[in-house]
Amino acid sequence: MNILLSNDDGFLAPGINQLREALMVVANVTTVAPSQDCSGASNSLTLRNPLRMTQHGDNFYSVNGTPTDCVHLGLGLYAKDPDMVISGINAGANMGDDVLYSGTVAAAMEGRFLGFPALAVSLAAPHRQLPVHYATAVKAVLQLLQHVQDYPDKSNMILNVNVPDIPWAELQGFRVTRLGNRHRFSPVVRAMDPRDNEIFWIGRAGAAADAGEGTDFHAIDAGYVSITPIHADLTRYQAMDETQRWLEECNG
Repeated sequence: MNILLSNDDGFLAPGINQLREALMVVANVTTVAPSQDCSGASNSLTLRNPLRMTQHGDNFYSVNGTPTDCVHLGLGLYAKDPDMVISGINAGANMGDDVLYSGTVAAAMEGRFLGFPALAVSLAAPHRQLPVHYATAVKAVLQLLQHVQDYPDKSNMILNVNVPDIPWAELQGFRVTRLGNRHRFSPVVRAMDPRDNEIFWIGRAGAAADAGEGTDFHAIDAGYVSITPIHADLTRYQAMDETQRWLEECNG
């Protein structure tokens, strides 16, 4: 199996390096990751500045761009297309509304846009704590890879995988979930820089609002790996008919 590996935490992050080492035992891995932390970059592309790729070892590169840039450039390294794209392991959860902002999910989504099945993998540590049990997330990915060829709709596969930050022995299993959602972000933080100029920080993500049974939040809290199938089609199909009726009324 040929795998293109990326992330949004940067090429030095422990998650991508531990996953890379494990994947290299079972697959041919090309790693292309941002040169710095790009958390929150979402699906952004670098269009106004040149991109540069730096090699750090065999099939291991960093790019001065976004996770989406990395996937584009990574695919250009292949004489033959990879079998799939994996993004992660992210240091922190990507659940609910997080997927709209996540560079981790965006890298996987870009892989799917470009024609490849994809996994986005995140290690869900308790609030404001750094994750510890990367080995658990690595084992979860390896287990999923054993069965990925049998996925029923592999050509459209984007799986958002969140792993609880606990030892493998304490894991309860795997669950298919839907995205929950969070309360609104904390207020913007206003401050002054050393030169008395006003500066702002985006507030931290809100706590879970929709975290009931069946959601990714609920699965993580119960000690399960959360597997959420997602797609990039933002059309709200259930509103098509009512929107058509509204438009006809607008047109008189």
